[in-house]
Amino acid sequence: MIDIETDVLVIGSGVAGLLFALKTAEVGSVALVTKKEAMDSSTNLAQGGIASVFGDLDCFDMHIADTLNSGDGLCNRDVVEMVVKAGPERIRELIKLGVRFNKANNAALENDLHALDLGREGGHSCNRIVHANDMTGQEVERALLSQVRNHPNIQLYENHIAIDLITHSTRMKRGLVTTTHEDFCCGAYVLDRSSLRVKTFAAHITMLATGGAGKVYLYTSNPDIATGDGIAMAYRAGATVANLEFVQFHPTCLYHPQAKNFLISEAVRGEGGILIDGTGNPFMRHYDPLKDLACRDVVARAIDTELKKSGDESVFLDITHRPADLIRERFPNIYAKCLSLGIDMTQAPIPVVPAAHYMCGGVVTDNRGRTDIQNLFAVGETACTGLHGANRLASNSLLEALVYAQTAALEVIRQLQNKSFNPRPLLPAWDDVGTSDSDETIVITHNWDEIRRLMWNYVGIVRSDKRLERAQRRIDIIQNEIHDYYWHFKVVPDLIELRNIAHVAELIIKCARQRQESRGLHYNLQYPQRDDHTWKKDTILRRQFVG
Repeated sequence: MIDIETDVLVIGSGVAGLLFALKTAEVGSVALVTKKEAMDSSTNLAQGGIASVFGDLDCFDMHIADTLNSGDGLCNRDVVEMVVKAGPERIRELIKLGVRFNKANNAALENDLHALDLGREGGHSCNRIVHANDMTGQEVERALLSQVRNHPNIQLYENHIAIDLITHSTRMKRGLVTTTHEDFCCGAYVLDRSSLRVKTFAAHITMLATGGAGKVYLYTSNPDIATGDGIAMAYRAGATVANLEFVQFHPTCLYHPQAKNFLISEAVRGEGGILIDGTGNPFMRHYDPLKDLACRDVVARAIDTELKKSGDESVFLDITHRPADLIRERFPNIYAKCLSLGIDMTQAPIPVVPAAHYMCGGVVTDNRGRTDIQNLFAVGETACTGLHGANRLASNSLLEALVYAQTAALEVIRQLQNKSFNPRPLLPAWDDVGTSDSDETIVITHNWDEIRRLMWNYVGIVRSDKRLERAQRRIDIIQNEIHDYYWHFKVVPDLIELRNIAHVAELIIKCARQRQESRGLHYNLQYPQRDDHTWKKDTILRRQFVG
């Protein structure tokens, strides 16, 4: 009962999934599934760039130290060293694949990588951000997707949304997966959005590259696709997840009723932008010696504090003291977007607020992207590798995605060439007997809205035991409602995503309730201090199976 049979199934079309697909397609067939159009990814929205060591004044040790400092005691140092030291080679690879990064002084980039124009962002001790103006992710996505579309061994399935992973012991009864921790992954059930038919994808290797979970929150910089699908599916299948309490809130999202999910890059502060309150006073000097270049967790909490004190709806990011030509040249996309909304950032400060931006936790992997379910890999924001610790350093996300796409691909290529994977079992077909088309979609929209609001209000930038308890009570009730709805009606994309954000919200709450300290991105009013004696460790969750 197999619809598509392939060597490698990749779920997600951001930089991690695309680069992994390109590499593994050299030795096997690849099916790449993406829930909307292939360009609809968090990568495509990434403005700032990729952190990597190139400048004469920089070195690996400095980048490693900055990453460890940002991670607030929870980074895996071996992983940090591996990723940082692999960065320059991955940048070279992107250039060979056609990515056009900014150069300094019109230098011949092909001959001298020191000619890269390097920006600076919060938490970095020097300029090391490789970028393509303020649209770096879009440029990387363009180049990689062009290669993927033209590769004979890659079949791209756009507008296909994964529902659940299939493991060796999967038994399907209306989508219920029961499994054991000794299982291996055999593929996934995937909904074709155009026909609303569930297809069975069978694969020797399955890669989760589904991105983050920003849509769990009411305000986010993430695209609409960021519903934590990979994290939720992996957890339901029995994989270990970790550190989901560490949700990074980007300090500066554009505050405007017509500006959905639009990020004001950290690079604006790197070029001299200053955060000011409604009266024009700079305030970051009261919170950190690095002022406006402090790490994101510090800046986001500072803005949250200022807004609570003043009652204002936003603070402002002011870069008007810099030359107008420089601003327009360095930030053409941001400048154009602001101008379209009546804000000339060369003449007036930009209204900004924090918004959910990046998930530092995720599916636990080793340094080759392997989860603790055989034949199941995870890369990019879906994964928890140990690089970010309690707070991601700016522009380390695309770097991590590139490096782990490489290490995972090498491992998968080895397995495919040696045929060192489990024999594929017979896979049960999707069973929707006894279900009907829903005539109560209000249940989906109401629960979706309630989850996002309760997460923003109770599990946001600043938390407390009481807020977390309230969130847990509400998510338990919502989960029961979703569970009942899921079993009675045919699956549709909105229901799949609602089920996933509910699961991820529950996991974030559970992790946040466990960690009785404040560290990095997790701040609890009851435990305002960092506790290295008890909590210098990861927060681990693994589904407990019965029977």
